[in-house]
Amino acid sequence: MPLPTTKLGDLEVTRFIIGGNPFSGFSHQSRQRSAEMIAWYTDERIVETLFQAEELGLTACLSRGDEHITRVLKRYWDQGGKMRWIAQTDSHAETAVAGAQYCIDHGASACYLHGGVVDHYILHKRYEDLHAFAETVKAAKIPVGIAGHLPIDFLWAEENLDLDFYMVSYYNPTSRENSPHHDPEAEEQYLESDREERVNTIQKLKRPAIHYKILAAGRLDPAQAFAYAAQHMRPFDAVCVGIYTKDDPEMLAKDVQLFLNALRAVGQYP
Repeated sequence: MPLPTTKLGDLEVTRFIIGGNPFSGFSHQSRQRSAEMIAWYTDERIVETLFQAEELGLTACLSRGDEHITRVLKRYWDQGGKMRWIAQTDSHAETAVAGAQYCIDHGASACYLHGGVVDHYILHKRYEDLHAFAETVKAAKIPVGIAGHLPIDFLWAEENLDLDFYMVSYYNPTSRENSPHHDPEAEEQYLESDREERVNTIQKLKRPAIHYKILAAGRLDPAQAFAYAAQHMRPFDAVCVGIYTKDDPEMLAKDVQLFLNALRAVGQYP
């Protein structure tokens, strides 16, 4: 049975999207764990994992817009891969517009602004940068969105931007007020109150939301995490989950099944 789908603007994608944090060594657990992910995920293993996702019926992957990921995606597509790329701008891009343009130029089928950048811009009222980003992606005629770790990001966007989708983190692990970049030395927190506040925020949004960090970066029991997400997903929402095949070569297949079981339990899958 095919996987359920949703639409981000005009782009139809499966409601389970494979995420790219493990591919890029962002474990959100420890420096050692991140280094292990970088060592494990050679170009060959990333391509292999993307084909595994495709075989399971996934139609989209979500990963960072930098030279590492675009090199691997080109290799995957050159070998016949068909999944579409939902691109996250590189937080180290010179500007939000430059980050977007890089993704557009390298084959993105949709593009969203990095969550740390959005947090930082909203907290410092850099609204013109957000408008410029959205206009750049719209001009390329692909779906545009933002990510974020703070409810205010999305509530502001609802009132001020015409977007196609949102990437809503269940948690705010670290503050991005002083810097938009991930700090590997920072002690991260995953609060139950954060998760409750985010899923309540999602209910107020008009556009599809891609729920991410639903497993609290590997800290939660997967079956319980997928059940919670499904209970708070609207029929047009999706999840994004990173996969670390060194821990379990069958992790992706197991997670997809857990997701489908969870959707079935809430009447969103036959």
